Amino acid sequence: MEDKDLLNLFQRYLSLERNMSINTSLSYYRDVRLFLIYCRENGIEPLKIEPEIFENYLWQLKKNRLKTASLFRKTESIKSFYKFLLLENIISKNPFSNFKAPKLEKRLPKTLSLEEIDKLLSLEEFNEFNNMRTMAAIELLYASGIRISELATLRLESMNLSLGWIRVIGKGSKERLVPINEGAIKIMERYLDFRNSKFQNKDVDSFVFLNKFGRRISRIQLWKDIKKMAKKAGIEKNIYPHLLRHSFATHLLQRGADLMSIGEMLGHSSLNTTQIYTHLDNSALKSMHKKFHPKG
Repeated sequence: MEDKDLLNLFQRYLSLERNMSINTSLSYYRDVRLFLIYCRENGIEPLKIEPEIFENYLWQLKKNRLKTASLFRKTESIKSFYKFLLLENIISKNPFSNFKAPKLEKRLPKTLSLEEIDKLLSLEEFNEFNNMRTMAAIELLYASGIRISELATLRLESMNLSLGWIRVIGKGSKERLVPINEGAIKIMERYLDFRNSKFQNKDVDSFVFLNKFGRRISRIQLWKDIKKMAKKAGIEKNIYPHLLRHSFATHLLQRGADLMSIGEMLGHSSLNTTQIYTHLDNSALKSMHKKFHPKG
């Protein structure tokens, strides 16, 4: 079987059986494709390899200064590929069954302080549609902790502002209900009135956040708009949408919310993913202790 045929079957397996998102399955596809090219260029039969071959491959990537997170993902991609080959009886033994991925460096997520959040949310930029849309997006991202991709694909029928809930389609097409607060409800109602007025009697998409043509706004445009708004608020940090998600989780934890509830709202499939915020909270406590303790 040709490499391209194996890759196409692998991508189908990732999408249908592993229920991966399009972006993730494409990343896995590209990782495996590059590894197969490496094998062919070095006279290696991909279906008859030993773990040492892959170790050499990783070493080559590491020499090219590939980051640990990228090495980890490539390892997971290729391990998944060989697991798929075993399931399909294309190989009789998985050479990576005991292969361990490189350890990831534990990087604590960056967040905005409460003061910075207040500065951002207190902006009165409601005179133009674009500004109104951006303010609504910022408020909703911080109120719910949803991802920017989930915000961009949020539909009108997925919002119940009277009850204060939104229905989110997350990774792997998994649905979850996320509560939102009064502040977010009010600004969303204001934005939706603006939206209805602007596109009255026009055929537009049913997505909540639209561009000037009445079509779903892109993640990139939302990102750019949020950065501009943060600059207006005088925030010097590098602002990106996920920063609001991290801030949402951290601020909830600092006020006593339990990890399981935070994980459910974030759409995490494992508590291990959510636990990184406990480390962040501990580092904040350490900083406060150092600053205010009489002995430093």
